[in-house]
Order: sequence, then structure tokens, then C-alpha cells
Amino acid sequence: MARRLNIQNLQEQLCIHCPDPTAEERLRDTNQELGQKMVRQENWQELAQIIRTADAARSLTPGSMPVAELISYGARADVVTAAEHAISEIEEKSSRALLDGIEDFEHVLEASPDDYAVACIVAQAHIDIGWAWRGNGWDMEVAPRNRDAFAAHFERASEIIAPFVERYPDSPLVAATHCAQVSGPIGKKNDVADKYEHLIDLNPNNPRPMRAMGNHLLPRWFGSYEQLELEARRTAARTEHIWGAGGYTWVQFDAISCDDTACANLDLPFFIDGLRDILTRRPNAYTANLLAAYCANTIGQGYSGNDEADHVRAQISDCTEWIVREYLTELHPMIWAHAAHGFDNNIRIRSPHKFAASGREDALRIMASLFKSEIAAGNRIVFTDKGPRATIA
Repeated sequence: MARRLNIQNLQEQLCIHCPDPTAEERLRDTNQELGQKMVRQENWQELAQIIRTADAARSLTPGSMPVAELISYGARADVVTAAEHAISEIEEKSSRALLDGIEDFEHVLEASPDDYAVACIVAQAHIDIGWAWRGNGWDMEVAPRNRDAFAAHFERASEIIAPFVERYPDSPLVAATHCAQVSGPIGKKNDVADKYEHLIDLNPNNPRPMRAMGNHLLPRWFGSYEQLELEARRTAARTEHIWGAGGYTWVQFDAISCDDTACANLDLPFFIDGLRDILTRRPNAYTANLLAAYCANTIGQGYSGNDEADHVRAQISDCTEWIVREYLTELHPMIWAHAAHGFDNNIRIRSPHKFAASGREDALRIMASLFKSEIAAGNRIVFTDKGPRATIA
């Protein structure tokens, strides 16, 4: 009861529009559902054409998610979900269902051997299933059978995508699938960075490959701290006309959130300049929520006891205030909830409603602390399309 009362008080002190779903979420769901529906109808020919069109146009949602990848994700969703369930059950019957799903996809690929959109869907399904077998634990914790299945699915993904890499060098979807494949158990250090550079150059308006590259250049994966810093600076230089210093920030974004040394080594002024440049160039609600939640929750709640890294984290966390005061117009709870979990793509959400509610509570609590002086003076904070305004309560 005390927690409910506290949240109710915060809602009275902070008046902020909270669309449910947000425009970004609606657009993502629409594209994923399109892919899922067309596969269920076995309308692969039209599905492939839609994907190729979106891929050629470099179409992105306002939150910079490639539309071709969203449709592709929806297309494989049923098979991957069934596989994840079967793997968790590890029963003979379930395992048969797992094979039936991916074998059906293989038959579709066999019927359309020259269609890169179909090839990407099937290869990505193998990649997703491979990760489902492996799980999120350390290598030493993965059972031999699971590790073998992980490798087998990635090897099959490599066989599928390899013929299309040279044939379609200008396809972001092919390049993204190739990056996902080489970032698996058979990835090579230099190879991974080169593949991500190519993908970034194909569609520099999409920051997601920059984030993924930074994470995969950590020593725990395929790189080193020196290479991470070098590639972050090179990316900033190549994308300066689009992001300003933001390319450096995007590459470091996820890497510094999970690695103390990367965080301690960060060029902090450059990183903060990048935050400002990103928001100057993408002053939309999604981006404002993403960066505010990242600074406040992902970084601000990630103190580890490493003095150098924590000093950097504290200064990044301080950026939350100017981001909220200058750019926030509405609240996207799911972003804040994911930020609290380090934007872990493999997190299992049992109740989306409760998950979003936790993000909303975090955001309101953090924002109340930012405006505590105004609230203490008897004001109510109202978020408008021009940003927050203090009004007499």
C-alpha cells in the first residue's frame, strides 16, 4: 500500500503523457505481425518482395529500427518461439516439433534458392535457435550437447548466407545477418570488426550496428579495448555528417555499460558531446527516453566499486538532468524497464504489463528527484511538447 501511495504522489507531482503503446511500439508490432501473418499464410513470395523493398529503401522506424529486420523477425517468430520452448522442455516430442519448424523453413529455402530475403529469414532462425541452445551463461557452464547444437546452427547459418554476401553487397539485411552469424562461435577478431564497418556504412542512420559492434569488440568477445576505442573514433569520423560526435557514443554505448575497463578508459567529453549531438539530430521522444533511461538507469545504477569506472558513470548519470529538462516530452516505460536490465535482448519478460510498470515507477522516481526543488516549492511539473514546465500545484 505504501508503494502505491508513493507512486500516486509522484503521478500527482509529475504530469507526463505516457502513450500505451507508443508510436514506436505500434510501428514495430505492425511490421512484426505482418511478417508473422504472411508466413502463417505461406505467402513467402510477397513477403520476400516486401522485405527486399524495405531493405533497398533503408527504411527505419523513428526509433531507428530497420523495417526489413522487423518483418524478418516476425516471419521467424513462431519457429523460434517453438524452438525455445522445445529446448526448455528437452522432451522427445518437443524436440521433434523443433526440427519440424526449422525443416519447413529449409524446404522454403530449397524452393527459393536465389531469394536473399528468404535466405536471411532462415539463417536468422538458425542463429536465434543457436543462441537458445547456448543460453546466457559462461562457456564453462554450457553443456556439451548445447554447445554442439549452438555451433551446428551457426554453421548452417553460415552455409545459407555465404552465397549472398558477395552477390548482394549493398543489402543491409544480408550484412546484418552476416554480422550476426560471424558474431557466433566461429567468429574471428578482425573479421567481426570489418563486417560491422561494412554494415554501418550501408546505413549509417541506423545506430544499432554501432552499438552491437562496440559490445562485440570487448575482449570477452572478438576485440580489445584499444580496438574498441579505435573503431569508436573511426565510426565517429565516418558518420560525422549524420551524428556529429554521436558515432563515438553509439559504439561505446553498450560496451561501457557492462565492462569496467572500457568505462574507465572512455573519452568522457567526447562521449557527452556525442549525447548532445544525437539529441540535436534526433530530438524525438524515443531517443530522449532512450538516452535519459540509459544515463539514469543503465549507467546510473551500475556502480561496481571500480573507482575510475564509477567516476565516469557518475558524470554520465549527471547528464540525465539536462536530457530530461531539454528534450523529454512523454514517457516510454518499456525503454526505462529495459534500461534497468542493461538492454539485455535475452531477458525473459513474463508480464509485459508489470515490466512496463516497473519502468514507469523508475522514471517517475528519477524525474521527481531531478525536480525536487521545484516540487518542494509547491510546483507541479507538467511535460509539454516543448519540455517540462513548473506550474503552481
